[in-house]
Amino acid sequence: MEDGEGENRVYVPGIEPLEPGVELEMDRTAYRMYHECQTGAPCLSFDVLRDGDGDGREQFPLSMLLCAGTQADTAMSNRLLVMRMFNLHGTERENQDEESSEEESDDDDEEKKPQMELAMMPHYGGINRVRVCLCASSNAGSVWSEKGQVEIFDLRPQLEAVHSSAAMAAFTSRQKEATSLFSFSGHMSEGFAIDWSPTVAGRLVSGDCKKNIHVWEPREGGTSWQIDQRPFSSHSKSVEDLQWSPTEATVFASCSVDQSIRIWDIRAPPNSMLSADEAHSSDVNVISWNRNEPFLLSGGDDGILKVWDLRQFKSGRPVATFKQHSAPVTSVEWSPTDSSVFAASGADDVVSQWDLSVESCDVGG
Repeated sequence: MEDGEGENRVYVPGIEPLEPGVELEMDRTAYRMYHECQTGAPCLSFDVLRDGDGDGREQFPLSMLLCAGTQADTAMSNRLLVMRMFNLHGTERENQDEESSEEESDDDDEEKKPQMELAMMPHYGGINRVRVCLCASSNAGSVWSEKGQVEIFDLRPQLEAVHSSAAMAAFTSRQKEATSLFSFSGHMSEGFAIDWSPTVAGRLVSGDCKKNIHVWEPREGGTSWQIDQRPFSSHSKSVEDLQWSPTEATVFASCSVDQSIRIWDIRAPPNSMLSADEAHSSDVNVISWNRNEPFLLSGGDDGILKVWDLRQFKSGRPVATFKQHSAPVTSVEWSPTDSSVFAASGADDVVSQWDLSVESCDVGG
């Protein structure tokens, strides 16, 4: 941000007010890498596909695979997208020779130009949520749509297309509306909550805006699912998010507009095992289950972030509460590698990062 004296300084949301006439400007040098692309229509949801190159990658150039679904102006204009972004170099040139010629610099720019391949399948109806099964040898994508259906798609044709020009030509030539492997209309309402089990291949859970949750069990062959028509229905209002336990195969968590967070065991339906009935003072929008510690993170319409110790969940009291966001929290996620670090984003256009290992007086977004 540029102040009245023409000097640049960092603006920290929530610490100081933004004075009238002051404009925020993005400083690209603050990022080791920054690239952007356009999808043609708004995407409410996306998920990351595994590409086989391993975790913890830090050497440039980098690459990534994404799956997203659009919410276009008309139902017929929507797409299920698979994107491959590659040849992603650092934002700032490293070790650049100041004496290099302009021609050499141009050649270097061309070599470091970011690339993207995009394979689109037409999808009738806006896509509320996309989740990709990260289980071994699976390329299935689950889609919650405004049609009130949960559909499972085989993403292999799209994945092949973004890796091969010949496959892309064949894929493009047979463009038609996406055909699902399997679909379920038993929710009787649209929804947003869905999650694949990280411990049981093909196991899925989905929740709708009428409070009902269904668990999907894969049948042999991996192209169909058995879904119990009796829902898990302890919530009294819309189910906003679902998360399987990263260690317990039969346990998942849910959060709802009814302000509660619940823990379920599919071996003992239909009632939840544990619940925090007044977890937030308003809608609980999102939850994230720590992969290494018995902690659950939640974010609500009240703009508050809460950390719950599942060993003390019956008490109904979080072990930590943070108020940084000035609008509803819309996304939360624990770090996959550091069990004390998490990130959150909100309707206030702020992304905050937290580290529980630092002293309380130093914690900041």
